[in-house]
Amino acid sequence: MSKLDDPKQWQQSTKLVRGGTLRSNFGETSEAIFLNSGFVYDNAETAMSRFNGDNPGYVYSRYLNPTLDMLEKRLALLDGAERACVVASGMAAVFASIMCCIKPGDHLIANKVLFGSCFYIVTQILPRFNVEVTLVDGGNLDEWKKAFKDNTKFVFIESPSNPILGLVDIEAVGKLCKQHDAMFIVDNIFASPILQHPFELGADVVVYSTTKHIDGQGRCLGGAVLGSAEYIDEVLLPFHRHSGPALSPFNAWVALKGLETLDIRMQRHCENADAIAHALEANSNVVRVIYPGLPSHPQYNLAQKQMKHGGNMIAFDLGSQDAAFNFMNALQIIDISNNLGDSKSLITHPATTTHSNIEPEEQQALGITKGMVRLSVGLEAKEDLIADIETALG
Repeated sequence: MSKLDDPKQWQQSTKLVRGGTLRSNFGETSEAIFLNSGFVYDNAETAMSRFNGDNPGYVYSRYLNPTLDMLEKRLALLDGAERACVVASGMAAVFASIMCCIKPGDHLIANKVLFGSCFYIVTQILPRFNVEVTLVDGGNLDEWKKAFKDNTKFVFIESPSNPILGLVDIEAVGKLCKQHDAMFIVDNIFASPILQHPFELGADVVVYSTTKHIDGQGRCLGGAVLGSAEYIDEVLLPFHRHSGPALSPFNAWVALKGLETLDIRMQRHCENADAIAHALEANSNVVRVIYPGLPSHPQYNLAQKQMKHGGNMIAFDLGSQDAAFNFMNALQIIDISNNLGDSKSLITHPATTTHSNIEPEEQQALGITKGMVRLSVGLEAKEDLIADIETALG
């Protein structure tokens, strides 16, 4: 058998275009959209065999259908996972990845700086179920080592974190998780599967919002959870099937088409972001620039080790909320939006939007200042974006 016969041996770009393709008897070129909610069976015995698992065919689109199946296989192939399960949104992926197996009395560790909704899950929802939570400085390995307890069952991280782009040493924390028999869940949304491969660094589970980067054009919500066959098939899928966070077939099809261009889009995203980060760092009106691709980033060496590039997300501080708002309101090309990973450049003020559910004092402690803005760099010409930014800063 040649390497071409094994999709796992294909190059990344080929996986993104061809992985998981399932053609109907009509031989369509583009993947088909199966919008049906259910399926029929030739006889009652076939129905029984589908439900008891003897027959691997489809049962109900809340469980799986051919379009979702293709997306799951392509994502798993891309990230080197045994299985994937797609869901209705990125937050549905985060929530399901934890709630499918956590129980009262368990202990979870997470980095302090998280997306506002992730922060709400670990600090507000999990404690209601008598789950103990410890938050640590993601970049401080000593804090990670001290945080583990006998009942530590899960570790959840974002790296880079939202919105301050702090990094966690995934390989080092992964080794700690193995030592303490804790499940290691990595939110890889900011980096995307193109720039960072958490499974190669020791992750057990990886979650994505397919809304970001994978679709990447502001069209459809979606999420994905990737992991071992045992975790997905025996732990996550029963939770998913009975709690119902299903992804629509149309949204799955949009994500499939988005994957075809993800590699080349991320190249342009990163090229633009690198140029903008350097321009921001040279501007006297900017107090601080946080970008993993800049040598000034406190974890620059770690970024070079575990990421292929600095990514398309930049955080920078303009000193005050008034300065941040004046700057945002003066932009002519870049849009104000809380979304990210889009072909259009988007900017937001985390303290008053994505992280507004966190108390102001805690925001400050986490490094989310009133003057900070978060920029998702798009695919426009970098010269136009830099001109827009510099004009608004002036």
